[in-house]
Amino acid sequence: MQSQWQDHEIAGKDLLGQLVYGSRLVGQDEQLVVWGGGNTSVKREETDHMGRSREVLRIKSSGVDLKRCREQDFSGLRLDEVQSLFDRAELSDEAMAAYLDRCLVDPGGPRPSIETLLHAFLPASAVVHSHADAVLAIIDSPDAQAILAEIYGTSVVVVPYVRSGFALAKDAATRANAAPDAYGMILLHHGLVSWGSTVRQAYERHIELVTRAERFLADLPAPTVPRSARWAEDTRRDLQLRLAPIIRRVCGGGAPCILQWNGEEPTLKFVDRVDVESLSQKGVATPDHILQTKRVPVVIPAQPEMTDQELETLVQERVSMYHDAYEKYYQRYNRDNWAMRDPQPVVAVVPHLGYWAIGHTPQQAHVVHDVYQHTIDIMAQADKCGGYQPISEEQAFAVEYWPLELYKLTLQSNRRELTGRIALVTGAARGIGAAVAQRLAAEGAVVILGDRLQDEVEVVADKIRSQEGPRSAMAVPLDVTMEETVREAVARAVQSYGGLDILVSNAGTAPTGALVQLTLAEWEGSMRINLTGHFLVTREVVKVMRQQGLGGSLIYMVSKNALVPGKEFGAYSVAKAGELQLGRIAAIEYGRDGIRANMINPDAIWTDLWSPAVRADRAKAYHITEDDLEDYYRHRSLLDQVVTVDDVAEAVLFFASDRSRKTTGSVLPVDAGIREGFPR
Repeated sequence: MQSQWQDHEIAGKDLLGQLVYGSRLVGQDEQLVVWGGGNTSVKREETDHMGRSREVLRIKSSGVDLKRCREQDFSGLRLDEVQSLFDRAELSDEAMAAYLDRCLVDPGGPRPSIETLLHAFLPASAVVHSHADAVLAIIDSPDAQAILAEIYGTSVVVVPYVRSGFALAKDAATRANAAPDAYGMILLHHGLVSWGSTVRQAYERHIELVTRAERFLADLPAPTVPRSARWAEDTRRDLQLRLAPIIRRVCGGGAPCILQWNGEEPTLKFVDRVDVESLSQKGVATPDHILQTKRVPVVIPAQPEMTDQELETLVQERVSMYHDAYEKYYQRYNRDNWAMRDPQPVVAVVPHLGYWAIGHTPQQAHVVHDVYQHTIDIMAQADKCGGYQPISEEQAFAVEYWPLELYKLTLQSNRRELTGRIALVTGAARGIGAAVAQRLAAEGAVVILGDRLQDEVEVVADKIRSQEGPRSAMAVPLDVTMEETVREAVARAVQSYGGLDILVSNAGTAPTGALVQLTLAEWEGSMRINLTGHFLVTREVVKVMRQQGLGGSLIYMVSKNALVPGKEFGAYSVAKAGELQLGRIAAIEYGRDGIRANMINPDAIWTDLWSPAVRADRAKAYHITEDDLEDYYRHRSLLDQVVTVDDVAEAVLFFASDRSRKTTGSVLPVDAGIREGFPR
């Protein structure tokens, strides 16, 4: 591991600014911490509200992610008041939290890290704490004490595992004060702490200590681990696509959720192990991971030759067993009458295949995914040290139900109307499709944007990702007239997120011309895109919706022309009338599956479909100039209003959400009131 410190980056920064810089260096290295793990601190002089100089501890606030930390993310506490706790013989967690609240420089400010006392009791100016993978691989092994003595000698102090809090902080500080040569500390089964007179020194000492662990592991021979023969790639992909919707429903407890898949090489080495089922049940690599991944995953030994019904039964049985085991675990150690947490698994391991991470949002699933990948890496490295031996089941429970740890869950963002739902929008590169995709994403849905215009649809997806997060949207090539691209687009949605809840079937074209002027190619082209395309997408999406058993919403972008055909607009109007009937048939056939099908009839929405040729043709049909066309459409509506793509997007949101949960087969005009187009 190499130090990333650059002095020019801290030019002009005070001590707190240097702490932010050093903390981000730690947070950006996933071999040190992942997603909110670790903490850092400095002790410095500050002027209080009365103009007095006071020594203040600035420490990362609870739940803050180091890689994105800011100065305001470091809680300030009056150091002398905190350090006075060292003389106490004991202190409960509740009393500690209440006391620290009173020590805050800014009353009502963010809650400081649960390891505040450890940082305060150490005499050094700067402290860095991480959960480095290489260190965890060693300290989660049976011979950790002997190995640490060999690697570090007197450079570090080794502290037996105790849950974070007063007892750990006092014991650790006592041991550190008795070891003048030490500049680091190993918290067994937990992590690494280093300190120094400056932030740079504390950080670079940390890097040096981790590097020693890495070199030790690199010099050890890789043990022979019995593994089963690997399945072919096509076999794995087929089973993944069949399993994902079932996993999504059962592991999500029947509520919409997001999956993230991992079948990469390090994971395949793990799931191909003959002992993967027992190894995976040993627990988390560090207590800091337990809120993200739970103590253990559910293991589902699916086989490629199983039928869909057999896979369904297997997943149900295994998740039921997981629930029973979790409840017994809870009952064994629940001595303080805590309310039981949700017993649903958040990691599903499938031997020979890979694992799914499960979350309410794509970000939550991503955090679970990353943390569990590091757990797998640590398990593999621990084999070199005699095996993987993390904290005990009872110790894990004490962390999982620790109120100071559970507080972090309250900092997670609130759910939105479509949180956990996955939508496919066709024709998403421009106009209505692009507006709909952005509106659904703004309400928390993950959006798959399909279009033939790949460069343009990627721009829309990038915009959504910049606003909602890196896994909030995915652009896929999609020509709705080609079965293979439709199947592949739906398959990519299932592979990437676990299933589909919403289809916005929007792709279309607008050919013009009187019937006697239309060529057969123009007529058939309209039918392929404006009718058959909707059928092909519907067919593939409904298969997934029925398999996952969570219901769903099919939304068809029809047109006023389905009810009120336009002159010299026959190829378009006939196809749209067919699309309307398609939606009604979908409502009839799949209502018992909880799948709703509804139609939206926009009119005169000024999008890219209004090419110069279409505008000229429509103006000619109505005997007006092209310049008067928009006013003509507006004035003919009862409300005398212009209808926009955003108006249509709001209608889509209604049908996509639970607000319309008892509505199917409906036709909703979004046209400012065209009385001839009133649905009958």
